Amino acid sequence: MHITIGVKIFGIAAGLLVLMGAAAGLSMRMTRTVDAQLVVLDKYYFPAYVRLAQANIHSVQESAYIRRLLLALDEGTPPDSTKIEDLRQRTRTSAEASDKELAEARERLNELIPDPIDFDDTVALARLDTHIEFLQEERRRYEAILAQLLEVAAAGQRSDENRILAELDSWRDDFDRRIEAARIEMRRLAGAAILGTRSFQERVVEISLALLALAGLLGLIVAAAVTTGLVRPVRRLLAGTAAVEQGALDTVVPVTSRDEIGRLTASFNNMVTELRVKAQIRETFGKYVDPRIVAGLIDRPELADPGGSRREMTILFCDMQNFTGFSEEMTPAALVTVMNRYLTVMSEPVREHNGIIDKYLGDGIMAFWGPPFTAADEHARLACLAGLDQLACLEAFDAELPHLTGVRRGLAKVQVRIGIATGEVVVGNIGSEQTRSYTVIGDTVNLASRLDGACKSYGARALISEATQREVGDAVELREIDTVLVRGKTEPEHVFELLGRKGNLSARQRELRAAYATALAAYRRRSWDEAVGGFESSLAIDPEDPPSRVMLARVLQFRERPPADDWDGVRVLEEK
Repeated sequence: MHITIGVKIFGIAAGLLVLMGAAAGLSMRMTRTVDAQLVVLDKYYFPAYVRLAQANIHSVQESAYIRRLLLALDEGTPPDSTKIEDLRQRTRTSAEASDKELAEARERLNELIPDPIDFDDTVALARLDTHIEFLQEERRRYEAILAQLLEVAAAGQRSDENRILAELDSWRDDFDRRIEAARIEMRRLAGAAILGTRSFQERVVEISLALLALAGLLGLIVAAAVTTGLVRPVRRLLAGTAAVEQGALDTVVPVTSRDEIGRLTASFNNMVTELRVKAQIRETFGKYVDPRIVAGLIDRPELADPGGSRREMTILFCDMQNFTGFSEEMTPAALVTVMNRYLTVMSEPVREHNGIIDKYLGDGIMAFWGPPFTAADEHARLACLAGLDQLACLEAFDAELPHLTGVRRGLAKVQVRIGIATGEVVVGNIGSEQTRSYTVIGDTVNLASRLDGACKSYGARALISEATQREVGDAVELREIDTVLVRGKTEPEHVFELLGRKGNLSARQRELRAAYATALAAYRRRSWDEAVGGFESSLAIDPEDPPSRVMLARVLQFRERPPADDWDGVRVLEEK
């Protein structure tokens, strides 16, 4: 059953309201009981007590009127009949009032005894009712004796009067004691009822407070439980997010609820699974294709658009000199080990300078720089720096060869050729419907390949195109080698040799570069003798400078057999 967070929060609020309502309802019910007890006190206990007190008072008044009536009868002859009649009336009125008050007191008690509001005094009330009933009977005996006394007094029978009066006084004293005891008992019961009501009221307050506290506590416990149930998965999700952010793609957050957070957690796990799959794709295919291309194809689907686009990029070709002879001296296993290590060493400078390795061509590497992987004004410089670092890595690689091949002596040093060209290329996914490669094609790619091959003709290690020379600026040290026309091109290209980073040339290298430039200028002017002298000067500075030897041989040939009059100093390169 799916319970949403909104329903859970509403449930908490509703539960708290129910608990508070139940506590308030019970408190109200108990308060009504207190009110009912107060009504019983006001309607029965107090009136019964008042009636007994009034009955006692009227009885005392009756006794006083009897004394005055007896005195009036004894005053002389003839007696004052008017006064006597008034006293007789007053005596009857007080007697009747006393009887009435007693009857009403019993009436209140008889109504109180079966009342459902019980103060645990039913037996005492019943006993008090019997006591008052006895007082009523005594009142009737008293009235009979009183009538006899008044007859004797009216007849002037003094001896009988005194005897009856003494009897009546004795009875009166006993009646007063009894009615006073009834009044005191009624007061005690009323006081006990008041105390009971007050105690119950205090208990009501205590129970109400306890119920409110219990309801609040239960509400807090339920709210805490539900809140914890909501917060705990959020914290787990947050911890999982932090773990994924740190690269832990094996993170799985348990789904412990079926609300929105549960669905969010499930979506998070699915997302992490997708990220893990993409990471596995990057890791697996990154060994075959540059990881940035893999990442781009996964994260940026627009790169997979088969339409392609034209961009200015810099292309680098690098291969090993005399690979065939080098490979013939090794077993297949040793050759694979050496080539894997060689390509790793040669690839590292490319990646360090943000280049994209397009493909491995046997012992060769094709790489490119340009948007969106590098800035438009950076790709030529980065490619040249990568080429220089490739040349710098050869010494360390040569030191590894004995360990890689198991041959300690007789190993030739590894040399590489590098060709770099800058220009417009077509970049995109190129291939069949089933298999494609994100690559670059165009004349600039062909030129970089031709320059790689031209290194062989000039004995140079790294040649760059004229466009690359313009783009790279003063970031590297260069030497112009020649003007060439490669296959597939209609315009000649000034070719430059990479010598080193800016400011890293020795005085000897700078002197060689100047001498070579002077000789090249004479060569282009057809000043053969001057050109011969210039290239010989270059060789005098560095006898091992291959381009100077190549150009000197060409100038000597032209001095013997000059080129046609339309010769423009351009060398046509036929080899690829």
